Amino acid sequence: TLKAAGVYDPKKLFGVTTLDVVRANTFVAEKLGIAPSEVNVTVLGGHAGTTILPILGPYASGLDEETVKALTHRIQFGGDEVVKAKDGGGSATLSMAYAGAIFAGRLLDAMAGEPDVVECAFVESALTSCPFFASQVKLGPSGVEGYLPLPGLTAFEQEGLDAMLPDLTGQVAKGAKFASS
Repeated sequence: TLKAAGVYDPKKLFGVTTLDVVRANTFVAEKLGIAPSEVNVTVLGGHAGTTILPILGPYASGLDEETVKALTHRIQFGGDEVVKAKDGGGSATLSMAYAGAIFAGRLLDAMAGEPDVVECAFVESALTSCPFFASQVKLGPSGVEGYLPLPGLTAFEQEGLDAMLPDLTGQVAKGAKFASS
């Protein structure tokens, strides 16, 4: 592991949350009748089902409560939707590649010194009780330069955050145990 090799740097270890952001932007834009480039949904948490928490509050004026709940579920389980569409014969490979390219491009922008590069990423963080958490981070030439505070949450989003933290914390512990074995 990186820690065992003495090279672990929490500012340079990223879990890519961009796939969930791309899905969220696409699905929200579709509902609002605008281009995905006009939407920038913050995604908090992890990358497994209900640990994915899209923050749709900023778009709520154009969406009713039931639509927000349905969109949240669709974003959380969007990967399953693709697998079903492919009759179990694959996953969202092109979407993953697209999201990876976006994130890699933003890292290169930050490394080149572009100011104010902010992306959602799964990183070691003290924003919540979970030691690793996806949130908006400011990127710079040395990696993570700062953590943006959690955005204002609607009651629905706060409920989702509270419900997912124990599960996400367990997933992180399981991953850490696997990595150390």
